[in-house]
Amino acid sequence: MQSRHVVIAGAGIAGLTAALAFARHGIGVRIYERSPVLEEVGAGLQISPNATRILDRLGVLDLVSAAAVRPEAVVLRDAATLVERARVPLGAAAERRWKAPYLVAHRADLQSALLARVTENPLIEIATGATVDAATPQADGLTVSVTQGGIGSYEQAGLLVAADGVWSASRRLVGPNEKSRFSGELAWRTTIPADSELGRQFAGVTSLTTVTTFLHPGFHLVAYPIRAGHAVNLVAFTPGTAIAEQWSGETDAGALKRAVHGTAPALSRLVQEAGPWTVWPLHTVDPSRPWTSPAGIVLIGDAAHAMTPFAAQGAAMAIEDAYTLADATVVASNMAEALAQWEAARKARVLKVTRRGALNHFAWHAAGPVALARNLFLRLKSPASLAADMDWLYGWTPPDWTSGRL
Repeated sequence: MQSRHVVIAGAGIAGLTAALAFARHGIGVRIYERSPVLEEVGAGLQISPNATRILDRLGVLDLVSAAAVRPEAVVLRDAATLVERARVPLGAAAERRWKAPYLVAHRADLQSALLARVTENPLIEIATGATVDAATPQADGLTVSVTQGGIGSYEQAGLLVAADGVWSASRRLVGPNEKSRFSGELAWRTTIPADSELGRQFAGVTSLTTVTTFLHPGFHLVAYPIRAGHAVNLVAFTPGTAIAEQWSGETDAGALKRAVHGTAPALSRLVQEAGPWTVWPLHTVDPSRPWTSPAGIVLIGDAAHAMTPFAAQGAAMAIEDAYTLADATVVASNMAEALAQWEAARKARVLKVTRRGALNHFAWHAAGPVALARNLFLRLKSPASLAADMDWLYGWTPPDWTSGRL
């Protein structure tokens, strides 16, 4: 690895983080991005302490913090009554407990911060409008086939990192050409200016300084501030049917508006008047499938394990993948063994996060006696105990691969 550079397919959050992580060890990196222009789709995301401590180590945290918000708490509210069911303290309490901040930000702001650090690093090169087509094992690495501008070329690399997302074209290089699967859920996204009439309506429903999840049997809605508090990100989740295999699309918001029928009038009115809503089909990738090849090809982030956002950990898991992969491989004397150990360690954690997301979805959509039991459970839990329940997730720190303690 010290004598061969790393090739990365994809310049999203996972790919840019991986580039910085390898460069941190003095390894040269070339990123190939299929899009002709680097741009990020999407809206808000949550960056929990397990991810922000890595961004801090990579010199990115200070840049993204300028455009992000440090929310005071995560709050669960009943969508029908607006009664607060639970509160997990964040802000200064999060930094004391987990030794790193909890941020909410626009996805583009995180990508811009990562890209700023990448472009100033002389060990990293980015090529846009380029695809990684194949990788052939050699005695001491890989021969990677790349096409850019209709012209093919080959280069030698020590490792190929596929960070090209949920619809990864590189997944076939590791195993069977598994496609992502529609989860049966749609995400409806929009943003509203905090100082607008809608923003003032929202402030009457819940605080503008928290991450609030509104619970309802037919849907749930998550809201939090972004863009240094100047905007509010709204994302609602409803059952639905698959739409075109793409990140997002404009569609009739009638299904969403029907889903909020019977909720608190202020919340229902907010959903009716906000928009336009962009719908995102939630696709997942089976995390039990292979992520690595002994030859030196590895999937990270959504290419390996795209998950539903119900634990708010998609970006965080990609950041963890990227950082730990660099640590695990740069010290390896046997690449195949290092990749196998890294994959086993990461799969165990990702599976636990996936299960947490499934539990959240079940609890947030509970009805009848199950909802009553949920509310009783939450009423008996103090904010401190709810925070303690997240220590395994937010308090996680990257393992020391040089010691063998994973």
